[in-house]
Amino acid sequence: MDYDVLILGGGIIGCAVAYELSKYNINIALIEKGYDVANDISFANTAVVYDGSESSSSKMALLEKRGIDIIRKHCKKVNVRYNKIGSLRLFLDESGELLNKVYSDSMERGIDGVRIIDSDELYNVEPSLNLKANKAIYSENTSIISPYNLAVSYAEIAVDNGVNFRLEEEVIDIKTISKGFRVTTNKNKFTCKLVINTIPNESFNDMCGNVTSEMKNKKVKCIIVKKSIGDNLKKIIIEDIDEENSMIKVPISENENLIGIKISDNFSAKLELPERILKNIKKESIVNIFTEVYSENDMLIDDSNLEAGYIKVVGNHYAKISVAPAIAQDIEKKVKVSMNITKKKDYIDKKRETYIFREMTKDQINRIISLDKRYGNIICNCNNISEGEIIDSIRRPLGARTVEGVKRRTGIGLGNCNGSSCNIKIIKILAREMDKSVLDIVDDSMDSQILVGRIKEFNEI
Repeated sequence: MDYDVLILGGGIIGCAVAYELSKYNINIALIEKGYDVANDISFANTAVVYDGSESSSSKMALLEKRGIDIIRKHCKKVNVRYNKIGSLRLFLDESGELLNKVYSDSMERGIDGVRIIDSDELYNVEPSLNLKANKAIYSENTSIISPYNLAVSYAEIAVDNGVNFRLEEEVIDIKTISKGFRVTTNKNKFTCKLVINTIPNESFNDMCGNVTSEMKNKKVKCIIVKKSIGDNLKKIIIEDIDEENSMIKVPISENENLIGIKISDNFSAKLELPERILKNIKKESIVNIFTEVYSENDMLIDDSNLEAGYIKVVGNHYAKISVAPAIAQDIEKKVKVSMNITKKKDYIDKKRETYIFREMTKDQINRIISLDKRYGNIICNCNNISEGEIIDSIRRPLGARTVEGVKRRTGIGLGNCNGSSCNIKIIKILAREMDKSVLDIVDDSMDSQILVGRIKEFNEI
């Protein structure tokens, strides 16, 4: 056998599974078709970690309740910022039926820190709220994190503990053999005892005969907007317009908000909707617009073929980030029983140290610069990111190999200039560190070449 376990898919769930299973004395590989892991995470790199109080599904709510506790502990361990800011959920349903149901469901699920607040307390909790409401559901648990940073941390620890990440390999076929499976990719053929499939809606041949229920996909239009004068909203605001339509506002930085709008009508005609939450939104204040796709189906672990050596994660829920670590731990338990595996004695349960200048004191920064002058060369003036930080993001285990990979790991290029002054600098550093031509550096995938040629008269680009 090439491997004991093959994990298919390098998204947040695949990385979390690799992290949990890397604690054991087994040979593991993860196969991902992209240039980088965690490609299922929004480029905004901000996710709401839910506590289960918002979910209409009891199964998902219990996974979220477990997940938020695990994520908090993991973020502390790997030094990923965990911002517990709380959320207000508002309802246009004047009867109060939906509000009371959400609250009673939360109590039945044993979710602490959730309560109904009236108008007086509502505006004490969020004085800048631009809405009239008599009551709301307040959850003090709801948090925001950088999900990409968490996923990469999982992957880096897994690599340091021997997991082989095989990027740019797309799974084409899975076939059963006498003692396990043969997995065929666009580059190789592997054999293994156990397959853990975390790829949603895969197109390859599933020899186990697993049937995935039809996904009810939903699209959410997301807008990143600059904060205007007087915009001091600090909480996550969720407003249910009706059963089909809703909005969420998330403060993603000191200067920007993320607004997600789930509506069925023409989007461009609905720019006034966010003004219910944020005042004076103008088209000029929009930094970016993108679409997120998710399903309303519950996420679950299909272990009906575990005896044959096949586990599959089904679903692509909006709370995928929240439930990923709980799903990974459930898979760990199933694999531990199925394969009778033992834990490593030399397991490394920490991420290699990294330096983030914008979170360090002046004395700490000067100390690092005295050891490596490249940390004193600021590449991104908007976010105060140095050459040393970029080099570290490339040289780390499973380091960045694309411009987007560097941006996601460091935050460079996400300031007011949107990378206009630092993109070419990132390309040159990547080319130097990877010993490649600048013409070979891509944005995020094989088909995203940035520079297509050179001017012959010059020796350098």
